[in-house]
Amino acid sequence: MEISRDLSLQEKLHILADAAKYDVACTSSGVDRKGKTGYLGNSVAAGICHSFGSDGRCISLLKILLTNHCIYDCKYCMNRCSNDVKRAAFTPQEVCDLTMEFYKRNYIEGLFLSSGVQKNPAYTMEKMCETLYLLRNEYKFNGYIHVKAIPGAPDELLAAAGYLADRMSVNLELATAEGMKKLAPNKNHKAILRPMRMMTDTIAQHRLAIGKDARMERGKGNKYLPGSIFSSQRIEMQQETADQSTGLAQDNMLPVQFKKMDWNRAFSPAGQSTQMIIGATQETDYHLLKTSQHLYQNYDLKRVFYSAYVPLNEDKDLPAPGTPTPLLREHRLYQADWLLRFYGFQADELLSMDRPNFNEQLDPKCDWALRHLEQFPVEINTASFDVLLRVPGVGPKSAERIVKSRRFGRLDFNHLKKMGVVLKRAHYFITCSGQMMYHIPLEEQYITRQLIGTNQKENWQIAHSGDQNFRQMSLFTDFQVQV
Repeated sequence: MEISRDLSLQEKLHILADAAKYDVACTSSGVDRKGKTGYLGNSVAAGICHSFGSDGRCISLLKILLTNHCIYDCKYCMNRCSNDVKRAAFTPQEVCDLTMEFYKRNYIEGLFLSSGVQKNPAYTMEKMCETLYLLRNEYKFNGYIHVKAIPGAPDELLAAAGYLADRMSVNLELATAEGMKKLAPNKNHKAILRPMRMMTDTIAQHRLAIGKDARMERGKGNKYLPGSIFSSQRIEMQQETADQSTGLAQDNMLPVQFKKMDWNRAFSPAGQSTQMIIGATQETDYHLLKTSQHLYQNYDLKRVFYSAYVPLNEDKDLPAPGTPTPLLREHRLYQADWLLRFYGFQADELLSMDRPNFNEQLDPKCDWALRHLEQFPVEINTASFDVLLRVPGVGPKSAERIVKSRRFGRLDFNHLKKMGVVLKRAHYFITCSGQMMYHIPLEEQYITRQLIGTNQKENWQIAHSGDQNFRQMSLFTDFQVQV
């Protein structure tokens, strides 16, 4: 397995941009940095203006691997060392040139840089840090950068990357130790969680130093919702942990070549994220959601991403090539993840050991409501904000509008429709002045049939979107870029 040395820059870009498309953990929210004299680019708190392909993957960042050469043999990965694929590698200078030229032409608004493990984790992480250092200090690039941390790399290199990038991430990939041992024998959870913990503590230290809470900001009012995984008690406990920990940010740890850095920059100000693969192993939705909740609570992750496994590799331990990609299951896990982060739910409420998987034909909130019909119907004119949030078809904005509007008069179903309530789901679970929208039985099987019929077309489109040959956007064919 050798890296081709005679490839043009355009050929490298084709290979390494295509190799990066299976990594979905690349959002760019959470940074507020204005432009400054002598530098190119800026980042704002609302996030970079994204474009999304129909498969849900972000395409607004220059999303590439530094190299697709890898010493590991993870069975689910297209770039594993046992696969016969064309190998290429960028130099740090080439990544800088591509980023700057594409940014100037408004093709991209930031960089997402990952890599296979070439030689060893330390060597790979050093090359990535060198790339970011050149971008920030030689090219004066002030835009958004997301970089993947390589488990097993020295702490000083992780520290350097944290000061140079806006967001860092370490991919967990598989939720169980058994799955990791079976499909990725060169990796283990301890090696992955160690840098994740150190980054969490270092981010918390920097936030405390500038007078903020140790934990990352969440949606408005999340920590005040009863039962929220981001409760105030949990935040205080994490803040005490951050005060006692050492983290990564120690000046004397940094390599000599990275000493001349801007120490006024925050350490990974947009936080960190991770990715889990869905469908390569037999983990249940309950196990995946419990793992996500654990990561949010104990590692203060900004996001957990779920990537439906695309069966491309032939292996007895993997789904056979041609097996449908579990896109609808991925969609349901994203919806459930939002319920954890913004609606005050916990994993144990949504699923259990006895019922470990979602009904894929229903969104998770409907699935939960149907199993707790004793709590419904909810009276719109008297219910509290946190109770309204648990009604299918009612989101944070519409719940807030309901609470504010009913101070001036009683609400009916026409009012709710104007406020953004999705009545095709909500009308089974609510009353207005004691009256339901239609005379229907409050019975699980009946409502389940009605909801599945309502969502049938949408569910089919999600489940079969992989059959339509969606692709990652190409800077060449879509923008006629000349390299």
